[in-house]
Amino acid sequence: MNWICLPFHQLSTDQLYEVLKLRVDVFVVEQTCPYPELDEKDRADGVYHLLGYQDGHLIACARLLPAGISYDNVSIGRVATAHSARGNGQGHQLLTTALEYCQQFWPNQTIEIGAQEHLQNFYGQHGFTTTSAMYLEDDIPHVDMKLIKKP
Repeated sequence: MNWICLPFHQLSTDQLYEVLKLRVDVFVVEQTCPYPELDEKDRADGVYHLLGYQDGHLIACARLLPAGISYDNVSIGRVATAHSARGNGQGHQLLTTALEYCQQFWPNQTIEIGAQEHLQNFYGQHGFTTTSAMYLEDDIPHVDMKLIKKP
């Protein structure tokens, strides 16, 4: 995998198109969930976009957000892996790389996410613990989770 992590204003038009297409393919088409994809957070100050390429194709992405945009803490969102790239550890590599970049940008900060409920185990393998009861977001069961970093 080849990883690139850039703020919004440094994304090329092709990279932006690929990220939006992957996110729409996964969240809107595959999960049949129309939701407001363009939420202004992508281009907020301090937000980074992690892009994972394999053989020249974008197969994974995540959005890394500083504290105060989605949660009081640093957060990771829009975590997506192409359907064709699942089942061989690419999702774990994506999350591991996202956590490494978060540590680089915001050292020793707690990271908070809103995870689809069925992915609690996946995030739990990376140290996240569930901090809320299930709630519906866009008609999909979610839970809040945190990874507490200590200096």
